Amino acid sequence: MASSSGAADRAEDNGRLIAGRYRLLDRIGRGGMGVVWRATDTLLARQVAVKELRLDASLSEEEAAQLRERTLREARTIAQIGHPHVIVVHDVVVQDEQPFIVIELIEGGSLADRIAAHGPLGPAEAARLCRDLLGALRAAHEQGVLHRDLKPGNVLLETGTGRVVLTDFGIAQVAGSTTLTEYGSFVGSPEYTAPERMSGGAAGPESDLWSLGVLLCAAVSGESPFRRDSLGGILHAVLMEEVRPPVEAGPLLPLVRGLLDRDPLRRIDAAEAERLLRAYARTGVMPAVRPDARVRRWFSPTRVDDGPERVRGPGGRHDAGTPRHPSGKLVAAATAAAVAAAGISAAALLMRKGDDPGKDGPSPSVSTVAPSATPGPSTGGPTEPLPVPAGYRMVDDPAGFSLAVPDNYRRKLLASRIFYMSPGDVIRLGVREQKPVRGGPAAEQRRAHAEGPDGNPGYRDGKVTETVYHGRPAARWEFTWDGSSPAEGARHTVDLCWEEGGRMYDLWVSAPVGRLREAERQFAMALDTFVAGKTR
Repeated sequence: MASSSGAADRAEDNGRLIAGRYRLLDRIGRGGMGVVWRATDTLLARQVAVKELRLDASLSEEEAAQLRERTLREARTIAQIGHPHVIVVHDVVVQDEQPFIVIELIEGGSLADRIAAHGPLGPAEAARLCRDLLGALRAAHEQGVLHRDLKPGNVLLETGTGRVVLTDFGIAQVAGSTTLTEYGSFVGSPEYTAPERMSGGAAGPESDLWSLGVLLCAAVSGESPFRRDSLGGILHAVLMEEVRPPVEAGPLLPLVRGLLDRDPLRRIDAAEAERLLRAYARTGVMPAVRPDARVRRWFSPTRVDDGPERVRGPGGRHDAGTPRHPSGKLVAAATAAAVAAAGISAAALLMRKGDDPGKDGPSPSVSTVAPSATPGPSTGGPTEPLPVPAGYRMVDDPAGFSLAVPDNYRRKLLASRIFYMSPGDVIRLGVREQKPVRGGPAAEQRRAHAEGPDGNPGYRDGKVTETVYHGRPAARWEFTWDGSSPAEGARHTVDLCWEEGGRMYDLWVSAPVGRLREAERQFAMALDTFVAGKTR
């Protein structure tokens, strides 16, 4: 949205050379925190877009420095996503203490432009767009990035190819009629913002999925179901009123209702949403949501904003106190989401005695398709298994549990600890089952943390965080250590401990610090597919 200073901007800045390489041509967008320019990369002779962060003059020097650093840090993180439906960040530069983010130039308008010019999308086209955006969100979430402002204006449609591109990850918010982007306050578009964020709770991937559900409604009907004449009306609609999907969303209703569940603990996750969309693309009919589908809380988002959803470190503790519903009643779901967002992003307990592999144990029963058995009530496991992606296989372990592991991992047994290890035993997934202890998972993990230096050379940065796993109280312990030998080098271990079916389980991963991201993905898959006490 242009301002009265637009002409001055163009006269002063057109032709300006940034970092000796990027020549600004014309302004193509403006938001509350910056300006977007069409530019030429003079080194590679290509057209790019350049986002310039322009700081409010009222900010203190310290606040301005923090915002610059936050912007650059987030831009560098997004540059690592590397997904075809996420905007490509080419470069991050600073000139005259002002950050500039250089991104690919998408020739084509936004989804908002498309709806304004040609009307809403049909269900099939909207479903395809939704599936592309799901892939983009999952890739971002794996890098610790929450979008926080998913709306039609931030979805670009490339002319000629139809490519869907998700942009504006908080780098330079594009102002809309109800967008709030002030530093240190709420960030996002209220019509598209999840209720747990509205009520001051912590946000995780599930909050972006709510926004995706609202965007899907807008794509098929032309507007958000929460659009009202005032900001107060929008807040009331998001937090209080009955959620009424538009009639145009009828063919996609199971997905829409699954994404727009106000309780983030009941909201479906990306895997379930993708399952529904795949079925719809294949058959033209969307199946019902699985009764037990829940958000898989393995992800611990990296927080980059200092607004009301700020948290302290990986523990995810909310600084602003317990959020309350406008009626005065506690918003239990938002509180649970704040705890759960601390979650399970880094994996497991390497045990007090280290994680040296032992001898090969009994060979497990292996299948390339998830087992179809339905767990009994005591296990609480899924009634329909998640699809296992290429490169993984389901194993029915002789100890009675099942989970998905990478194809090339092999089983080893050491005392009561079962391992699935990568070639060379570099990355180690472990499982232990035992009787519950007094005080539950949190007490067990705190004891492990206290004894950590005894069996883990160079034990450091240890911490225990209470969380939830599939609705059950759980505790996560993580630490860095020097490895079993000098040749191994520094390693990081993360463990999740929970009680289920009258037993206590630990599921953990240990990996070199340089391969932790890879290990976390494998750990997440193990957690998502783990079934305890499986009957063979």
